[in-house]
Amino acid sequence: MVHALERLVVRHTHRLPLPADAARNTGRVDGSAAARRFDAALMSVGFKLSAGLLEELARLPEETVVALAARTLDSVREMVGDHVRHNAYFVDFPANVPDTLDFWMRCVAEALDDDTARPGVLRRLRAGVLDLLTLPSYGVPRHTYEEMLAAHGELIAAAGDRMTVLHPGGTLDDEATALYLSLAGSPTPLGDDHLRDLALLAAHRVDGPQPVAIPVRETRAVVNRARLDAGADLLLDTVTDVLRLACALSDGDVALREPTRFRALSRPVRRALLGGLDAVVAGAPAKLADVGAHREAWKRLGERLHPHEYPRWPGAAEVFAVARGERKAPSFDSRVEELLGRDDVTGAAALLTSAPGRLLRALDRLLRTADRQKELDAVLAAFESAVPHVSGRVLLSLREHVQNRAGREDRRVFVNRRGAAWVTADTRPPLPPAVRERLCAVLDAETRRRLPAPGRLLVDPVVLDVALPLSGRAAAAGLGVLPRGSVSPVEGELLRFFTYWKQTARSTDYDLSALVLDDDYATVTWLSYTALTAVEGTHSGDVTDAPDGASEFIDLRLGAVRGSFVVPQVNLYSGEGFEEVEESFFGFMLRETEQRGRPFEPRTVRMKSDLRGPGRVALPLAFQRDEDGGWRARWLHLYLRGNPSANRVEENRASVAVLLRGLLSRTPLTVRHLVGLMAADATGTTWWDGSTPPDGPVTYIGLERPAGLPPGSRVVTPENLRDLIPA
Repeated sequence: MVHALERLVVRHTHRLPLPADAARNTGRVDGSAAARRFDAALMSVGFKLSAGLLEELARLPEETVVALAARTLDSVREMVGDHVRHNAYFVDFPANVPDTLDFWMRCVAEALDDDTARPGVLRRLRAGVLDLLTLPSYGVPRHTYEEMLAAHGELIAAAGDRMTVLHPGGTLDDEATALYLSLAGSPTPLGDDHLRDLALLAAHRVDGPQPVAIPVRETRAVVNRARLDAGADLLLDTVTDVLRLACALSDGDVALREPTRFRALSRPVRRALLGGLDAVVAGAPAKLADVGAHREAWKRLGERLHPHEYPRWPGAAEVFAVARGERKAPSFDSRVEELLGRDDVTGAAALLTSAPGRLLRALDRLLRTADRQKELDAVLAAFESAVPHVSGRVLLSLREHVQNRAGREDRRVFVNRRGAAWVTADTRPPLPPAVRERLCAVLDAETRRRLPAPGRLLVDPVVLDVALPLSGRAAAAGLGVLPRGSVSPVEGELLRFFTYWKQTARSTDYDLSALVLDDDYATVTWLSYTALTAVEGTHSGDVTDAPDGASEFIDLRLGAVRGSFVVPQVNLYSGEGFEEVEESFFGFMLRETEQRGRPFEPRTVRMKSDLRGPGRVALPLAFQRDEDGGWRARWLHLYLRGNPSANRVEENRASVAVLLRGLLSRTPLTVRHLVGLMAADATGTTWWDGSTPPDGPVTYIGLERPAGLPPGSRVVTPENLRDLIPA
C-alpha cells in the first residue's frame, strides 16, 4: 500500500515523498553519494532531481536513499514507457528499411525455400491471393531484443532532450492527503485512470481530512464506496447518488454510460443503500423524478436490493415503484419539453430558473426558439439570474460554446465522454453577434469574480494555448499529455511515433500508421505496413502478434514532409480491443539527426499516453505546419468506430480528414482566457523566461514547475491544471 501511494504521488505531482524527521536520524546519515547515483540513473530516462531534492536526500541514510531510488526509477520508467522492451521488426530501423514490395517478395521467396510452407504458398499464389500473415518470416522479428540493441550506437545527448524535474515533497501521509483532497474536490470530472487512483486514496484517507465539497457526482460515488467500506456516513443528496454508488460497488460505470452487471450485495450493504434512498426521498419527494432517466438500471438494482424486505423504508420502495411504472413522477425535463411543445419559451425559461445548470445547458435552444424580442429578453434575463448559481465548469463550457456559435462552419463535431467522435451537418442558425457579445460579457464577469486574487502572476507563454480541462475525460493518462484542443510547439529534426501493446489472451495485431494531408485535407501520402518508406520517413515494420508485447515505430523527417498535417493513428487489425489488451500506449519522441541511439530512447520521449477507449482506430493527436514552417502538436484523444477487423489507414483517411477539418474549425477555451481575466486583478504579470527567480510568492502557471520559487507560491502545471477552474 505504501509503495502504491508513493507511486501515485510521483506520477501525479512530480514530487518525491520523504521520510518524517524521525527517520533521518537512523543509520549512517550521509546519502549524498547515493543521491548523486540516483540522479544519474534518473537522467538516463529523462528525469532529474531538483537541487532542493538532492539536498534533502543527502540528509538521509544511504540505505533509505537507495530504496527510494529503486522505487522511483520503476515509477518514472513506467511513466515514460521504458518499463517494457521495445523491439523493432527491422533490426537497423530507421536505417536499411526496404521498399515495401521488395520486402514482401523477399518474404515470399523465403517461404518458397521453406519445405513446410512451400505447398500452402504455391496453392495461394495459384489462386491469385496471398495472405502475408501466412508467410513464416512476416510479422515476427527475426532477432532478439539484445541483438537489436547491439545494432545501435549510444544516444548522443542533446540540449533539447526532455528533462522532467522531480521536486521534494512532504511525508507520504501529507502528500497522499493533499492528492486525495485535490482529486476528490476536483471541479471537473476525472478520467477513468484518475478515478481508479482516487479509489485507492479514498480508502487510505477515509478517516482523514475531507474536501469542503465533492462537486462531481462520479467522484462522489468513488468516495462513497470507500466510506461505506469503512462504516462512515454516506454523502447522498439525490437518488442517482445511490445508483452510482451501487455501480461502484460492482466495479461498474459510475458515469452511468454503460449498463452495470450488479453483483449480489450483503445485507449490511443493502441496508445502507436502501436507508440512503429512503432518507433522500423523505427529505425531498420531488427527487423521485430523477428515477426515470435510468429506469432500467433501477429495475436491475431492485433485483439485488429486495426493497420489499424492508418495509421501514417506504421512500426506497417508491423509487422502485417509479422505475416499474407503478407510480408517476414526471421528470423536470418532460415539464420543460411540454412547455416548449406549446411554444411557451418564456414559461420554459421561467421553469428552468429553478435548475440553473439545466438552464445554461438549454440556453442555445431557448435562444433559437425565441421568435419575439419579448421572449428573447425573458431568456436572457433568466440566463443572467442563473449565472451566479452554476459551477465554474458550466460557466466555462458555455463560454466555449458561445464563442464557436458565429456560424462560420457547416459541420458539427461530437465527442462523447469516452472519446468516440463523429461529424454531422450543422443546421442551426448562428447566434446574433449582439447576443453572443452579451453572453460572453456576463460569463466573463462572473468567472473573474470567482477567480482567486493571484497576487503576482508569473506565466510561461508556452502554456497559453493549452485547452482548459473542462473534463478529465478530454485527455488520456500518461506523461506530457495535454487536454483535447491544446496546441503545443514541436521542435526537432526527427519526429518518431511509437506504439506498444501486449495482448491478454488472443493474438492481437495493432498497426501504427501516419497520414499526411495538404492544406485542403487531401491525402498526400501515408506510412504504414503497406508503405514502409516515403520521402517523409520510414516505418519500422509490421508486428502481428504480441504475447510478450510488441512495438512499432514511424520515423519522420519534418523538413521533408510534403503536406501541412501529419496524423498518426493506431489501427486495430485483429484481436483484442484497446480496452481488452493487458497494456497499450502511444507516444512520440523528438531528436536531432546526429543523435543516433536505439529506436526507443526514454530521454527523447515528449509524450506517452495510454490507449484505452472505444472504437478500433485511435487518433491521439495531429501535427500541423505553421506559416513560418515550424510544427505544432494539436491534441485529439479520439477514437473512430472503424471496422470489426482489418482496419487500415488507406480505408479511414476520408473520415479522418473530415473529422480533423471539423475539429480545427473550433476554438477551444484555453489558459490564455483565464490568464487574461486573472491579470486584471494581479499585482503584476510577468512572462517567465527562466532567468531570475521572483523575490516573493507568486502564482505560477506553466508546463513545468521551475526551480527557486519562493515559499508560499501557488504552482499550476498540466498535472493540476483543473485547479484553475473556479468553483
